[in-house]
Amino acid sequence: MKIKLLIAIAEVGYADYLSGVLAEKYAEIFEVGICTTAERLEGTLVSGRYDVALLDPDFLPAANLDAVALPLLLIGDKEPAIECGLKVIGKYRRISSIAGGILEYYAEICEHSGGFGAKKARVTAVWSPSGGCGKTAAALAFAANRAANGRQAVYLNLENFACTSAYFQGGGKSISKVFEKLESNVGMYIAAIRQRDDDSGIFYFSEPENYDDMNILTAKDVETLVGACAEGADELVVDLPCQCGQKTQTVFALADTVLLVCDRSAASRVKLSQFLCRHDVFGKIQAKTVLLSNKGSDAAEPKIDKTIYLPLVDSDDPVFVFKALARGNFDF
Repeated sequence: MKIKLLIAIAEVGYADYLSGVLAEKYAEIFEVGICTTAERLEGTLVSGRYDVALLDPDFLPAANLDAVALPLLLIGDKEPAIECGLKVIGKYRRISSIAGGILEYYAEICEHSGGFGAKKARVTAVWSPSGGCGKTAAALAFAANRAANGRQAVYLNLENFACTSAYFQGGGKSISKVFEKLESNVGMYIAAIRQRDDDSGIFYFSEPENYDDMNILTAKDVETLVGACAEGADELVVDLPCQCGQKTQTVFALADTVLLVCDRSAASRVKLSQFLCRHDVFGKIQAKTVLLSNKGSDAAEPKIDKTIYLPLVDSDDPVFVFKALARGNFDF
C-alpha cells in the first residue's frame, strides 16, 4: 500500500523539492501530488481524496478537509502558530524528519495493520550463550557490511540493557514508543521513528526507556515487532540477549540465519559447547546457523557447516571496532 500524499503550498520551488525527494527516496511509501494555488487545491479536493495533505495555512479556506483523512499544517519555525486543531509538520526540516512525522501521525489513524512496504527483509539473529564475546559489535559489523553493499539494513536490539547510544549519536525516539503501538499499524510507526546513521548507513532505534519495557514483551509481541521491522527493508539484524528463553527462540524461528558468536576465551567455548550438546534448541536451528569466531578466535565446530572469522580489533572505541569488522568477509 502507498500513502496518497498531497503537498499544497504556495512556494513552488520548495514544493517541487519536497515532492521530488519524497518521490525518490520514499517511492515505496508515498504517492505524491502537488498544488501551489488555492484555486487548484479546491478543484483537486473536489475531484479526489487523499490520505494525507501538507497544507499551507493560507490555503485552509479553500481546503475541503473532508476529502483528506489526515490534514497537516506545514509551518516554518518563524511563522505564526495557527489555532485550527490540526497537527503541525515543521517546514524546511530534513526530509527524513518530515517523512517520519507524516508516518507517525498517519499510523495513529490508519486501521491497516500489516503489509506496509513492498519489501520484506531477510532476518539475521545474532546470539551467544556467553556475554562479553563482542556480539553487539559483530551484529553491527554485519549490518554495516550489508549497508555498504547497497542493502537497506535495520538493526534491532532486544537486550534489556542496550548500548545502542555507544555506537550511534543520533538520539531520536526510543524503541519503547513502538511497544505502545503493537495493536495498531506498527510497521508504519516503526518506519516513522527509525533513524539512519549517516556514517554506516544502518537504520536503528534508540534504547528502551527503562529495563522493564523489554521484560513485558511477550513472545507474540516480539514476533509482531520483528515482522514490522522487516517491512520495507532488505536486511533485519536482531541483536539478542544471552538468555535462550521463549522470546529468543521465537526470533530463532523467524530468522533466515542465526549468527552464533564466540570468542577465544575458555568460558565462551565451554558455554558454546554446552549449547550445542545439551540444548535441543540447536537441533531446530542447526541448518541455518553460522558460527562467528570473534576477537581473533580460531574456533571451529564440526556441527556447524559455515564459520566466519573476525579479527581482534585493539581499540576502546566501539564505533571504530564495528566499522573495522564490517570490512570483513560476511558471505555465507
